[in-house]
Amino acid sequence: MTVQLYARDVGSGTPLVLLHAFPLSSAMWLAQREALADRFRVITPDLRGFGGSVLGAEEPSIDAMADDVARLVQQRGLQRAVVGGLSMGGYVAMALCRRHPELVLGAVLAGTRAGADTDPVRERRLRQAERLEREGTVQVLVEETLPALVGPTTFRQRALVYGRIRGLVQATPPQAAAWAQRAMAGRAEAFETLRNLRVPALVMVGDEDALATEDEARLMADALPNAELLVIPRAGHLCAVEQPDLFNQAVAEFATALARTTH
Repeated sequence: MTVQLYARDVGSGTPLVLLHAFPLSSAMWLAQREALADRFRVITPDLRGFGGSVLGAEEPSIDAMADDVARLVQQRGLQRAVVGGLSMGGYVAMALCRRHPELVLGAVLAGTRAGADTDPVRERRLRQAERLEREGTVQVLVEETLPALVGPTTFRQRALVYGRIRGLVQATPPQAAAWAQRAMAGRAEAFETLRNLRVPALVMVGDEDALATEDEARLMADALPNAELLVIPRAGHLCAVEQPDLFNQAVAEFATALARTTH
């Protein structure tokens, strides 16, 4: 069964497809839609099972999520787009670069990792997936995942931001979260994909990110033939939500430069 993704689609200009983090939805990109839609066509899909998108019956896989996004891009009549992803969205963006490179004008990879999960991380994902399905609530994510999504600065100084992220986590359907955890646990490393990428890339990481570290971001930037690395200060894992102005400025400069070279 092919899943039709729900997507918010605003603005005009160079298409910018932004893929959300786990366990959130495209609602996390509010500040990006507001700030970037005057210069770009900003498309923010809900990945399968999240937000307004149905889960479907496929086996859990990041590749299936990437194919969903490729279908969405083609259905919107777009030839190529700048594809950005944060965290899980970054895994999907890298899979899209591997499976559908002809659709990618440039890649933005934020708070994400090219390595496969270590055994302890994989085991934690699978244990959480089982608990999500067994309990039918996202309590395990509120307890274990939410605290790691933001940096200490956000936790101490940006109560509204933290509260909003907490609300998005609590709104996540447990079945979708379990499916996505299994998909992420099963993914392969993506360094070969990065080494083969023929378009420019922007790698971003929050300097307080404990889930996808600065060292891991540097490894990704080093593997890419044409990449710049930006470390965002006073931000944790959700750098686009914690420091939207810095994130938006970097993405705007990157996408504007790309649009110039392709015309």
